[in-house]
Amino acid sequence: MDYEAVWSEMEECKRLGLAKCIGVSNFSCKKLQHILSIATIPPSVNQVEMSPVWQQRKLKELCKSKDIVLTAYSVLGSRGAFWGTPKIMESDVLKEIADAKGKTVAQVSMRWAYQEGVSMVVKSFTKERLEENLKIFDWSLTEEEMQRISTEIAQCRIVGGEVYISKKGPIKSLEEMWDGEI
Repeated sequence: MDYEAVWSEMEECKRLGLAKCIGVSNFSCKKLQHILSIATIPPSVNQVEMSPVWQQRKLKELCKSKDIVLTAYSVLGSRGAFWGTPKIMESDVLKEIADAKGKTVAQVSMRWAYQEGVSMVVKSFTKERLEENLKIFDWSLTEEEMQRISTEIAQCRIVGGEVYISKKGPIKSLEEMWDGEI
C-alpha cells in the first residue's frame, strides 16, 4: 500500500477543510515514524488494538512524544467477533481487582485504558452495559493495581490480522503488517 500517497491526499482533505483532523489506524511504530518523516500535517490520532493483554507501551510512548492521540479498540477483548478473545474478561488479575473494588472486569479494563491516557472505542448492545461503561470516572486504580496489570498479565495481540494478508494484496505477511510488533 502506498501510505505516502494516501497520506498526502488526506493532508489535502484537511487543507481543503473537508476534515478537521486526520489520523491513521493500526500503524506500528515503524509505519508511524515513516509517516511523520514525510508529513506536512502530522496525524492527530492512531487507532490501534490496546488492552490489558496488549498494552502497546512502545507505541504509546511514541504517540505521546509526538502529541498523537492513541485510541484503543478491543479494550474488552471483542467478545462475539470472530477475532475476539475471552482473555481480558477471564483475567484472574482483572477479576481480583474488580472484586476488591466492587466493579466489573469490563470497568477495570476501561479504567486502566483511561488512566493510561488513551481514548477508547467500546460498544454495547444494551442500555445497562452502556450505563456500566460510563461508571469508570468516579474511582481510580491504585498505583499497585496499575503495576499488577502492567506486569502480571501476559501480553498477546487479539487481532492477528490474518484477514488482511494476501499474496496478491499490498500486505503479504503478518510480519510486514505489524513490522515485528507481534
